[in-house]
Amino acid sequence: MTAVPPWDAFTATEAEVRAMVADPRWQGLSVPDRAHVLAARILVTPAGDRWIFGAHARWHLLDPADGRWHLAPPPRGTRVRQVGHPAAALPDDVVPAGHDFHAEPGSVQSFVGPDVPESLTEQVRVLVRAGGRKSELDYPLTAFDEIFASDVPSTVAAVWGTIMWCAYAPAFDGNERLITVFGEYLRRPLPGDEWVRWLPAPPLLDLVTLVVERLRAGRSREALRLAAVMADTAQILLLDTRFRPRALALLTMVEPVLRRPGLDDAHDAAEPVRRAWLGRCPARLCRALLVENDPEAHFSHALYDLVEALSFMPDPREAAAAFLADLSDSRGTLPGRLDHRLRLAYEELRRAGRTGTSAAESTQPQGFPVRTGGVSVAPAPVLEVAPPDRASGAAVLGAAYAMGLAWGRLTGAKVPERGLAGQAALVRKIVHERDDHHTGHA
Repeated sequence: MTAVPPWDAFTATEAEVRAMVADPRWQGLSVPDRAHVLAARILVTPAGDRWIFGAHARWHLLDPADGRWHLAPPPRGTRVRQVGHPAAALPDDVVPAGHDFHAEPGSVQSFVGPDVPESLTEQVRVLVRAGGRKSELDYPLTAFDEIFASDVPSTVAAVWGTIMWCAYAPAFDGNERLITVFGEYLRRPLPGDEWVRWLPAPPLLDLVTLVVERLRAGRSREALRLAAVMADTAQILLLDTRFRPRALALLTMVEPVLRRPGLDDAHDAAEPVRRAWLGRCPARLCRALLVENDPEAHFSHALYDLVEALSFMPDPREAAAAFLADLSDSRGTLPGRLDHRLRLAYEELRRAGRTGTSAAESTQPQGFPVRTGGVSVAPAPVLEVAPPDRASGAAVLGAAYAMGLAWGRLTGAKVPERGLAGQAALVRKIVHERDDHHTGHA
């Protein structure tokens, strides 16, 4: 007989709110009316924390110090009571619009441990080989030139850029076949070591630049070919849930160009075309585009994913704080972006001198390296994170790397080429499981 999971107030409230938002009548309610409905379903823990299941189908925790609501996974299984809350005190950005509840769930796992499906890799290999036969004179490399040799056509770069932009967290096994497909085209060895390649996540602007340069050169046919390569790559990436949310978003942005050639020809610069692409993406895929539209919200969601991935730990927030301690924060802005429980755990590490262990940070726009404290700081000891299985370890690694990349997008901080301290420690625990053919992502 199948065991029945114990009743949980957070799970029950979440199901209730999801049902309400899915009801067609929800769209007919004003924002104040929606807030009134949600305010009646606030949960309070014995410690006095107030929780609401709201926008983006995620939980929010009230900071008693300043009244802000922070994205935060709840302590499921904790005894709580339901209380009323002033509806007027709920900010609009906590109230679900409706479309935000339809986000693709995806997967936070990295590509260390679970391999990319073989069928996906082979289809990408075919695309790369076809792209590599093009002339670099017809398809000059106008982006990703730090990755590829100067004689590599941009058709190859378009495949690479699509993979990296769509990846939730582009940390790959050092010999992952999806990456080795590009080996002969690389300008230099990829960042990382023989165990993990910690790859940068390019902005959408880099992909757009490949297309726009051809448009400006009057080569509309080549521009259309590059857009088609991106669409073909994104279509293949749908096979793996670690790519799926952003792959869907990219398809909705690029496919209109393929159906209506010349759609973007009126723009002569990359940034207006980028905005046009983003404007074509439907609202239901909005979370996938936070990395482009709202770096601050993107960081909050990545942090939510990390705490959630650490749910097997006795104190997930303490464990998440250990990963946050690796980030460069020379301006001291990180604590103010955390919920009060996570902030408390982080401040304890800061007082112990265990924060800011990243090797360097770059300021914007100059990009000069800035060393924390003016001297080299050895990586601080990290909390022992012991995932119960391979999937959990890959999820923590992916969420932690995504969080680091999101912090970099927000502040300009650089992720060290060999990963942050906590991530590197976790890799040593799961590295023997790399090249595992079982993925669970098909």
